[in-house]
Amino acid sequence: MTQSQAAAGAELRRTLGVGDAVVVGLGSMVGAGIFAALGPAARAAGSGLLPGLALAALVAYCNAMSSARLAARYPASGGTYVYGRERLGAFWGYLAGWSFVVGKTASCAAMALTVGAYLWPQQAHAVAVAAVVALTALNYGGVQKSAWLTRVIVAVVLAVLACVVVVCLGSGAADAGRLDVGASGGAGGVLQAAGLLFFAFAGYARIATLGEEVRDPARTIPRAIPLALGIALGVYACVAVAVLAVLGAGGLGAAGAPLADAVRAAGVPGLVPVVRAGAAVAALGSLLALILGVSRTTLAMARDGHLPRALAAVHPRFRVPHRAELAVGAVVAVLAATVDVRGAIGFSSFGVLAYYGVANASAWTLSPAWHRRVVPAVGLAGCAALAFALPGLSVAVGAGVLAVGAAAYAVRRWGRRT
Repeated sequence: MTQSQAAAGAELRRTLGVGDAVVVGLGSMVGAGIFAALGPAARAAGSGLLPGLALAALVAYCNAMSSARLAARYPASGGTYVYGRERLGAFWGYLAGWSFVVGKTASCAAMALTVGAYLWPQQAHAVAVAAVVALTALNYGGVQKSAWLTRVIVAVVLAVLACVVVVCLGSGAADAGRLDVGASGGAGGVLQAAGLLFFAFAGYARIATLGEEVRDPARTIPRAIPLALGIALGVYACVAVAVLAVLGAGGLGAAGAPLADAVRAAGVPGLVPVVRAGAAVAALGSLLALILGVSRTTLAMARDGHLPRALAAVHPRFRVPHRAELAVGAVVAVLAATVDVRGAIGFSSFGVLAYYGVANASAWTLSPAWHRRVVPAVGLAGCAALAFALPGLSVAVGAGVLAVGAAAYAVRRWGRRT
């Protein structure tokens, strides 16, 4: 236990095994992103969608391997916030934590509103708030309950996606000629598509941020992260091929609800409500995993005084960061009730890539051997390339958020010296 953890009074309870950790990662990755991200990616890359998916997977793999090595060395809540602090210095850990907490809090509100939009569009804000309250209460009761619900959600979502793949590939509307992998959007389009699709892979970080609640973390985390990533990649590839075969790159790029449009074009309109329900359940799974991850990073930052230290409290019975969870839940509920942030979270992808950039830089320092540095080097270069290939507004807002965080850190350090 670190000194800051000892000061906080207690560690969290280690209850998650390999299977639970894989499910938590899948619940965050195979979420609402796959129901929505394919359309914007196809608009950016055209027929280069599949190469964009492969590039996003490559960068995600490098990030996953770097995160797994770091999580085995530092099995504490906070993920890259902890790794950056321990390997690169306090500022870089803080910047990673800041980008994660701010960006993912907005993502939480967006996922909550997505649930409302699918379940009851006329009362989307009310449903979103109810979803946040319910999932925050579930998390409060212990991470094992959250892992159990995530397991159910993942099973439902995978079943829905399997139906989409079978219906699309088995229909007469499917045409293998639409899978031409020539990048009609150019190299820049493929890079931008990879940056957009990367967001759908980012959930494996939730395994690392729960490091203090995993049994035998040195063994469990390095196994769980690549397993979750590999399963997610297989699912995404199957869904992308099936939807492209039916709609083509142009039709996919123009689709408002790609998977629902694909099953309709495949001649099974009766499956559309099932797909919409699956999207709502997927958004719930993403929201659940996001609240878990943000609250654990908040806990770690509060332990070090970057956020109010009261948020570092651990519940004496449930062994969860209950004040951090309540604070995150309250902020997300307010955002979900008052603001439609779904169109304003482009900076989230930029923040996630900055977060993993710090993870790769941290992993670079673990060993001087060149062959141990290839993966983090590729991951760091990939994160930088994808971040700056995002739409200009996303880059500008993301850079602005990081600048505000850096300024806050500088003011706090200056205040301590005076």
